[in-house]
Amino acid sequence: MDANTQMNGAILQVDHLSMKFGGLVAIGDLSFTAKRGEITALIGPNGAGKTTVFNCITGFYKPSEGMITLNRADGSSYLLERLPNHEIPARAKVARTFQNIRLFSGMTLLENLLVAQHNKLMKASGYTVLGLFGFPSYRQASAESIELARHWLEKADLVDRADDPAGDLPYGAQRRLEIARAMCTGPELLCLDEPAAGLNPKESAALNELLMDIKNTSGASILLIEHDMSVVMQISDHVVVLEYGRKISDGNPQSVRTDPRVIAAYLGVDDEEVETVLTEVGDEDVIEQLDTGPDAAHGPGTSASYLAGPVSDTVGHSEGERVTVSKGASKAAQIDARAVTVASKAVVAKPEQATKPAPAAKPVAKAAAKKPAAKAPAAKAEGVSNRLAAPRGGKADNLTRIKGIGAVNEKKLNEHGIFHFDQIGAWKKADVEAAEAYLAFDGRIAREDWVKQARLLAQGKDTEFSRRVDAGKVATSHASAKSAGATSGKTAAAKPATGKRGGGK
Repeated sequence: MDANTQMNGAILQVDHLSMKFGGLVAIGDLSFTAKRGEITALIGPNGAGKTTVFNCITGFYKPSEGMITLNRADGSSYLLERLPNHEIPARAKVARTFQNIRLFSGMTLLENLLVAQHNKLMKASGYTVLGLFGFPSYRQASAESIELARHWLEKADLVDRADDPAGDLPYGAQRRLEIARAMCTGPELLCLDEPAAGLNPKESAALNELLMDIKNTSGASILLIEHDMSVVMQISDHVVVLEYGRKISDGNPQSVRTDPRVIAAYLGVDDEEVETVLTEVGDEDVIEQLDTGPDAAHGPGTSASYLAGPVSDTVGHSEGERVTVSKGASKAAQIDARAVTVASKAVVAKPEQATKPAPAAKPVAKAAAKKPAAKAPAAKAEGVSNRLAAPRGGKADNLTRIKGIGAVNEKKLNEHGIFHFDQIGAWKKADVEAAEAYLAFDGRIAREDWVKQARLLAQGKDTEFSRRVDAGKVATSHASAKSAGATSGKTAAAKPATGKRGGGK
């Protein structure tokens, strides 16, 4: 691979990484890529294996299986799992910070940053006492180190406290100092383990500013572990999501944010953001199911992460411990299993129809006349009965004005020929079953009363939820909720554009 390709491609490539501790599989067959010049976030609940991945990348652990390739800007490549620990920062130019701050609290800020450059200073001294005699080569290296330390103190907004002990800094400033110290090693890949942990909103904003500056001006790429979604969604270019040591989602922040498996698993979502995220994909009802917390009889204690899921048993072995996780623990796996079940039902439905016509061969005219009623199951396999090839008048209604239909479900409905409120309002039981088959959930249409909502909206009337959408309080895929929500033809005429609101006093 030439240097130009590497400059524009992946700086880090993880292939089929596995890490086992005795019988416990902490990471299972993980593959992902971090691109050069981007911020890649690794998110997931406590115990998902994020820090274990970092420890494998930075040499603290040697993985059980897999490859970790670091491509430097000069065209050289390194297999990190084969490098000795001390050569990963020196040759591969990988630096990291830790969940717990590890500064030299008794040293000044400047001294902390000079310690990070000790290799350069030792080399300039010839690994002897020449530095004590002020040789020119050492004086030059010392001046360059001080200038580099000053540069990163300014970037971290800490230059005014350069001579203060590091232990006297506020917590947020210590986080920034630790990142500045890591940058003094000249890394091409900076690995940050929960840099925003414990920060208040003001400190998080300062951290975001520093990380964006590093990305835009230093040439370093960033791989970070973070639970604070305000940080992840604002600064990340790429997000990888883990659950129980396996990857369940990989993409840009928006695609990950709306992935049903990620939502179901609560990966990296703060309590305040759960309702927002679920509403965006039209899954508000899931809140009530997830708000109940874990089963006290089988789940973790109150001091543990509520994201970990129920653990059924812990069995000791001579080689170590193996933690057996119950089948229902992985919420992302439940989403996958449900999708497989729905797909298998659709496949089974077709052979059943092939066997149905056999009894219809009875030589009775009445039996033939009654046959159309027996074709109801066909609607479930093929789709709802009132599908359209395209929206009437070339413009679809804003279906997200129906509570329970978010942008994702609206897209699925449109793909299956459902564009207008009156179509949903006319659904019968067979149509509802057919719709639920390809929307991959059971009973929800009746539970949220889509049909009743659609009938009201088709008549030009509002619902409490549609008013929230129109007021911009609920995310919608339409540029103008009100104009998109108005139906075409006679429905548009039935509802005045400004009669109810917008006209002022």
